[in-house]
Amino acid sequence: MQFEKNSGRALILSTVLMVITMALHPTSGSFEHLLKITSIAIIAHSIAIISIPFAAVGFWGLTKKLGTETFLSISAFAIILFGLIAVMLAATVNGLVLPIFILKYKDASPEIIESMKPILKYNGLLNHAFDYIYMGAFCIAMLFWSIVILRTKKLSSWIAYLGIALFILIISLFISGFSLTNLDGFRVFVLSSVLWIVYAGILLMRSK
Repeated sequence: MQFEKNSGRALILSTVLMVITMALHPTSGSFEHLLKITSIAIIAHSIAIISIPFAAVGFWGLTKKLGTETFLSISAFAIILFGLIAVMLAATVNGLVLPIFILKYKDASPEIIESMKPILKYNGLLNHAFDYIYMGAFCIAMLFWSIVILRTKKLSSWIAYLGIALFILIISLFISGFSLTNLDGFRVFVLSSVLWIVYAGILLMRSK
């Protein structure tokens, strides 16, 4: 029971760190702009990386609460781990590799900087791919856990209804063409997912 309560705290801590990351997250732009924000980019993405283990432990506590013998619950945990790995890769590439790479060319000539634009474009596309993997993984995992909650009644049914509603909302935004990979779109996704994760964390902390 204490593990479940601590798992709830871990979920809430991971979301707090993720919100801090979004608040600090710099906007993308030209080489010159990226050069100016290297320090804040490294700090913001380092915080995101630190949040990942806490999120994994928290989601495992949620899985144990709902029952490790339940196929959907275990599947949800496996899927969210896959998504968290994508987050780690995105934060590493975009927040550590890219700033360090840019710093090595801070005194480069305009011709060399111009030749680096395809590399920066590729990095952006790679980061978006990782974002989509995490978004898809979280949505599916949230849906699976919500279904298990409705079946087992081990947590409040309200979190299950919220999870299903958020799943429909995010999928609808994606189908409608709303970009979830730019900074504003990703913030919308993060804030939406934070509602569900914090609610789950609170319920775990109140486990009896």
